[in-house]
Amino acid sequence: MGPGAARVQRTEVLPHPIGGNMSTAVMTQPPTLLRSAAQGDSDSFATLLEPLLDPAFRLAAVMLADRGAAEDAVQEASIKAWRKLRQLRGEVGSLRPWFLSIVANECRMTRRRRWWSVLKLAEVPAEAGPGAGGVSDLQRAVLALSPADRLPLVLHFYLDLPLEETARALNVSPAAARSRIYRAAKKLRADLTVEEVS
Repeated sequence: MGPGAARVQRTEVLPHPIGGNMSTAVMTQPPTLLRSAAQGDSDSFATLLEPLLDPAFRLAAVMLADRGAAEDAVQEASIKAWRKLRQLRGEVGSLRPWFLSIVANECRMTRRRRWWSVLKLAEVPAEAGPGAGGVSDLQRAVLALSPADRLPLVLHFYLDLPLEETARALNVSPAAARSRIYRAAKKLRADLTVEEVS
């Protein structure tokens, strides 16, 4: 575990001083902060990562549908980002999609682990009807999508990432990202239509 790993935790006490605008918070950090973090300064790394922790947690929570697992995934992604920071190409503006792609990969790895599938099967309620658990039709339809379909929708619509950043987080071209968003939205719309009819 790197020296900055213990400090990088999701906090709910105070909003980010810039006012919650994640893009502004990341873009206003000087490039020297990124260089300093890449050279091993854990305080600089924590300053860069802090405005990204909330959207990272929201991404992981939707992808894993489990608060504890989402917190673990973001913590693990933070440690991996600390270790791989020197691999980041570009300016500070590329930090957000780069970090969110690490979070998305961590969510994929969590879902692939054998214990995850066994645990999630054990938690499925016997009566999972339309009104079960206070979950809306939209939430249920989103969770019914495969993780591959869910990810582009969450990045683009829920986290409000521009198409370019969504593409970078998905490691695809903007055209491919647009296509994935369209296909996933079409599947989501079809699921909602079926639920509304029945």
